Amino acid sequence: MRFLTCVPRVLFLALLSVQVLSAGANELTIGLAAPITSLDPHYHNLTPNISIAKQVFEPLFLTDSFQNLKPGLAESWRNIDPLTYEIKLRKGVKWHDGSPFVADDVLASFKRIPDVPNSPASFALYVRQITEATAPDAHTLILKTATPYTGLIRDLNSAQIVPKAIAESAKTEDFNSGKAMIGTGPYKFVEYKPGDRVVFARNDDYWGGKGDWTTVQMRMIANNAARVAALLAGDVQMIENVPTPDVKRLSGNKDLAIAQAVSNRIIYLHMDSNRTKNSPFVRTADGKPMEDANPLTDVRVRRAISKAMNRDVIVERIMETVAVPAGQLMAEQFFGTSKNLPVEKYDPEGAKKLLAEAGYPNGFQLTLHSPNNRYINDEKIAQAVVQFLTRIGIVTKLETMPSNIFFSRGSKLEFSFMLAGWASESGDPSSPLRSLLGTYDAATGNGATNRGRFSSPELDALTSAAMIEIDEAKRGAKLALASEKAMELMGIVPLHYEVSVWGTKANLTYAARADQYTLAHEVKIKK
Repeated sequence: MRFLTCVPRVLFLALLSVQVLSAGANELTIGLAAPITSLDPHYHNLTPNISIAKQVFEPLFLTDSFQNLKPGLAESWRNIDPLTYEIKLRKGVKWHDGSPFVADDVLASFKRIPDVPNSPASFALYVRQITEATAPDAHTLILKTATPYTGLIRDLNSAQIVPKAIAESAKTEDFNSGKAMIGTGPYKFVEYKPGDRVVFARNDDYWGGKGDWTTVQMRMIANNAARVAALLAGDVQMIENVPTPDVKRLSGNKDLAIAQAVSNRIIYLHMDSNRTKNSPFVRTADGKPMEDANPLTDVRVRRAISKAMNRDVIVERIMETVAVPAGQLMAEQFFGTSKNLPVEKYDPEGAKKLLAEAGYPNGFQLTLHSPNNRYINDEKIAQAVVQFLTRIGIVTKLETMPSNIFFSRGSKLEFSFMLAGWASESGDPSSPLRSLLGTYDAATGNGATNRGRFSSPELDALTSAAMIEIDEAKRGAKLALASEKAMELMGIVPLHYEVSVWGTKANLTYAARADQYTLAHEVKIKK
């Protein structure tokens, strides 16, 4: 088994260390905005984790900065029939330990993904549609689905491939220790210091060509001021999530360059809409536990919460215009979104009227839980949400915490009301429709990140209809229809879409990505 062979593994890391020490001027240091929770590419469906994983591992299909599909470890695919895909794998690809990449590695990876223990947000959704996977030869896959499923190729963009021996034996701890960090990607793993940095060395045998950097250090600098200071001082050559107050200032600095794009990430409010009573942080207006009801199960209350949100204030004052108010699951420029979903207007009186209709004329009490180091201005946004709700009679307290604690507790359904974000890896609304709003089902992977356990058979049916539609135009229309139903039911309350901003030294270029990933291989030195 590759990663358990002790002497070659030690030699492998030693050679990488020599590369790092001799890197010199070809070293790129990047300031990341959030810590990661694991190096295991199949453990936690979280953008910082995926961004790190993509330095080392690859899926069958990649995407460009606009989320258009392009070949990855697979060169091509075709439908043999409506239920069968044939995928041709790239030949000549080597794992970082020198062994060849073959179809059995893919089959083993697909098998591992849904079985990773204790995953707080599983990747299972992206492979569950596959009912049978075979490899007639070393570079051909045959994948079968139970029904026609047009989203499979895009789903496979989210399934990172690892060597068969690792897929069959490695635990999450083996990735975090570095022992299992062998991929096919543009960089090889060197070192991981949790909460501090991950170090990589260039893979000179990468099938996609050498990058500009011999060595890459990705430093986790969650503090906004510290991250900007590091860029200005030259301690790092690039940072992600440029703080909104600094975008204009850095744009005017001749020594720096700014890259930005509307992202595929929505910031939203998720509610416990499943427990009919004794929701943990819901209280009566006078502060007593609400033992016989849960107002969050009532769509009128959820819509009241939406009407209470002044999205323009959030975007203009908190995000300093570096965001876009949200009226649905993704911004309108993405495929499958609806043209019939305007941003909900700020209407506190209308919100109070809905609360009264739902039987809460005097309101009730809530606690909002939010990360304080994950999304752009997350704690400030949460503070604004608390104020908006309190004004309509939902007296709300705020509790914030580091993202690793937040996601762990949220996945255990410990919260009643939370602020979170979701980036659509698929590039269309099918991702949030299935992950955030799909009825939770561990067997299928639906609702994997549905921490409010919202459930609507009607919405599930609309989503499923879109996913099996072969005609692309019809599929887009069906996704839009499902998005409209999601907003009618208000399973989540959309707030805004993040605009992703990177800052670099002026001699570097980076194509701003809608998926928010910071990929060292795509950072280029200006010629």
